[in-house]
Amino acid sequence: MTDPQLFQQLRAWPKVELHRHLEGSVRLATLVEVAQAYGIEMPEYSLETLRPFVQMMPEETRSSQHFLAKFLTIRQFFRSAEVIRRVAREAVEDAAADNVLYMELRFTPPALSNILRCAYADVIGWVCEGVAQAMATAAIQVRLIVSVNRHEPVATAEQVLEAALAFRQQGVVAFDLAGNERDYPAAPFAGVFQRARAEGLGVTVHAGEWAGAESVKVAVEHLGAQRIGHGIRSVEDPALLDWLAERGLVLEVCPTSNVHSGAVGHWDDHPLRVLNHSVVPVTINTDDPLVSDICLSDELHVAITRLGMTLADLKKHTRAAINAAFLPVSERQRLLARWDSLLTANV
Repeated sequence: MTDPQLFQQLRAWPKVELHRHLEGSVRLATLVEVAQAYGIEMPEYSLETLRPFVQMMPEETRSSQHFLAKFLTIRQFFRSAEVIRRVAREAVEDAAADNVLYMELRFTPPALSNILRCAYADVIGWVCEGVAQAMATAAIQVRLIVSVNRHEPVATAEQVLEAALAFRQQGVVAFDLAGNERDYPAAPFAGVFQRARAEGLGVTVHAGEWAGAESVKVAVEHLGAQRIGHGIRSVEDPALLDWLAERGLVLEVCPTSNVHSGAVGHWDDHPLRVLNHSVVPVTINTDDPLVSDICLSDELHVAITRLGMTLADLKKHTRAAINAAFLPVSERQRLLARWDSLLTANV
């Protein structure tokens, strides 16, 4: 269903992304080079040998188990401070090459420090350094979201938050809860996220992806979420959509990831078809470019070719992303003006 002319048009557009994981944004070639440099055993040091272990393949079962298994492999490659800086720098460079004007990049310090056994503050600092290096030469603005997982102890989340707060002047703007929402409730983390809000960080929570609409409501009521990561199952409760809209909540939808992870069985059933016309502001995002082998232009392309959207819809959703960015009002206004000017120049 690829429309090359449409894709090139969307590639040239200035874009905004609010939901992209650093761990899922590594270049495949970089993983191969790291494997060689650090002696990570592979049958053959080639892209095609590694690809099935870190990327969803066409014939592969679409399930959360298969999707998340990719990260078990990817996390074996974060072997040094330089690797983490490089991965962060390259993720920003790749987004800039796709004409992403503004991006919020999230990462999970416990995952990045799993091999190194280093302090969470060290990991956050290395990511900040890599992002700053890229922004020095690329035409992109990046802010960072520090994430914790539901299956890890609340005490770990408290430690990660403490480390994150020290980097508010280096680009950290928000705190996120991710992970298995079916088996691990969000409510125990309420105190951690209430403190994050009190300290001036934005709050976004993964919910309504693999669990139902009630998971979304818990994220808002107990954790103070201002945005919902994914949130696609909100469509199961029309009253919830009204409730979210009344409170100014915004959904960070990742279409291809939802299909690859099995959260959505088929493109024809994707809830974004309904959300596109709902009262809740929606944004379109990649989630994990490496794992899904996509860029943001690909996501906009499938929104039109598979989900029935129009160019006007995509503009509306990009404006929603700008308005929901974890930035001061004055910075959002400048971003909106810049986006509008660049978009006009590319139409």
